[in-house]
Amino acid sequence: MATKKNNIHIAIVASNFNRNIVDRLYSGAISTLEKNGINEEKVKVVRVPGAFEIPVTVKSLLDKKKYNAIITLGVIIRGETPHFEYISNACAHGISQLAINSGTPIIFGVLTVDNKTQAEKRSNIDPMEKNKGSEAAQAALDMVDLDWL
Repeated sequence: MATKKNNIHIAIVASNFNRNIVDRLYSGAISTLEKNGINEEKVKVVRVPGAFEIPVTVKSLLDKKKYNAIITLGVIIRGETPHFEYISNACAHGISQLAINSGTPIIFGVLTVDNKTQAEKRSNIDPMEKNKGSEAAQAALDMVDLDWL
């Protein structure tokens, strides 16, 4: 799709937890946005402590009524306790509800994986491999291009 590059405002909310992997997702997202004519200076980036804080930050950005789409990036790795399920569910549910209620595309680029190896595979920096940050950015651009939004 050919993105309407003029006046596009994108926000990225990225978690600091598991930052080395989130930074790879971020690089993939920025690369995809730049390939589509949206340079890094046109993107608002907000860093939050962890995935649990993503929805409240997205809500604050939505309140500004300034962004055509918001990309969320984070990594939640399963541990030995139910904490993984609580954080994953709260994050996904919060983002989903905000998207539905606002009508603004909010892209779920939060990895929920069993281990670090899975996270690394999904955040590959090789352009020939999968990078879920890149896929999230492309989804945001595709949603912005929809005529009915």
